[in-house]
Amino acid sequence: MEGNKVVAVSLVIIVIFISGLVLRLAKPVLFPFFLAIFLSFILYPIVEFFNQFKIPKAVSIIVILILTFMIIYLCGVLLYSSGKTFASEFPNYGRKITSNIYSILERLEFERLDWQPENWVNDLNINRVGGFMISSLGTFLSFISKLFLVLIFLVFILAGRGHTKDRILKSFSKKRAGMIINVIQNIDSQIQKYLAIKTIISFFTGFFTTIILLLFGVDFAVLFGLITFALNYIPNIGSFIATVFPVIIALLQFETVWPAFWLLLILIFIQSIMGNFVEPRLMGQGLGLSPLVVLFFLFFWGWLWGIAGMILAVPIAAIVKIICTNIPELRFIGQLMSKT
Repeated sequence: MEGNKVVAVSLVIIVIFISGLVLRLAKPVLFPFFLAIFLSFILYPIVEFFNQFKIPKAVSIIVILILTFMIIYLCGVLLYSSGKTFASEFPNYGRKITSNIYSILERLEFERLDWQPENWVNDLNINRVGGFMISSLGTFLSFISKLFLVLIFLVFILAGRGHTKDRILKSFSKKRAGMIINVIQNIDSQIQKYLAIKTIISFFTGFFTTIILLLFGVDFAVLFGLITFALNYIPNIGSFIATVFPVIIALLQFETVWPAFWLLLILIFIQSIMGNFVEPRLMGQGLGLSPLVVLFFLFFWGWLWGIAGMILAVPIAAIVKIICTNIPELRFIGQLMSKT
C-alpha cells in the first residue's frame, strides 16, 4: 500500500513537471488558444442572441469575429503606439528622477557620512529602462500574427460549441447523459458569468481611470487606462500597480505633489468601489478565491508565460474552481480553493 502511494505521488510530480515544461515551451501556440477560449465564453452568448432572430450561426460568427478583430486591433494600436512613445520619452523622466534623488541627498546631507550614495546614483542608468520597454513591446507584425492565430482558434471554438449536447446524448445512456449535460451547462454558465462580469468591471475601471487622468492632464492617460483594464484581472497586485504608475508620472510631470496626491486618492476610491462593492455584488461571494491560491497561480503562470500569464492566472484559477465545484468527486478541491 505504501509503495503504491509513493508511486502515485511520484507520477503526479512527473506529470506536473512535464505539463509545466510543455506549457512553457508551447507558449506561442497555447497562449492564443487559452485567450481564444476565454473570448469564446464571453462572445458565445452574443451568438445565441443572434440565433434568436433566426440569423445563421455562420453569419453571426463572422460578424462577431470582425467586431472582435476591430476592437483588439484598435486596442493593440493604442497600446503599441502609446507604449513606444512612453518608452522614447522615458529618458526625460529618468533625468527628473535622477535630479530628485540628488536633491533628496543634498537635503539629507549624506556627504557627512563615510559612504557616498552619489556613486550609486551615477551608476543607476534609468535610461536603459526605455530601451528595455521598447524591446519588450516587440514588433507590430508579431502582434498581428498572434491576433490572427487567436481568431482562427476562436472560429473553430465558436463553431463547435452547441454540438456537445448531441454528442453526449449519443455517447451515454439518457439518465447519465442528462446528469453530464446538467453539470456542463452549470460550468459553462458560471464561467460565462465570471468572465463577462470581470471584463465589464475591468472595462469600466480602465475607462474611469482614463477619464480622471485626462482631467488631471497626466501624460499617456489612454495607455494607463488600457494597462488598468488588463491588470484588473489580477486582484490586489494588479490594482496596486495600475494605481502607482500614473501617480509616479504625475509626481514627475507636475511641479507640486498635490495633483499626484489627489490623483492617488481618486484612483484608490475607484479601485475600492469597483473591487470591493460593485464586483462582489455582481459576482456573488461563491467565487471568492483564497489569497494563497491566487498567489500560487500568479507565480506559476507568471513563471510560465510572464506578464500575459499573470493576467490569465486568476481567470484560470476561477475556471478550475468552478469545474471542481460542479463535479462531486472534485468538490473538495473547490472548497480548498475558496476564500472561506
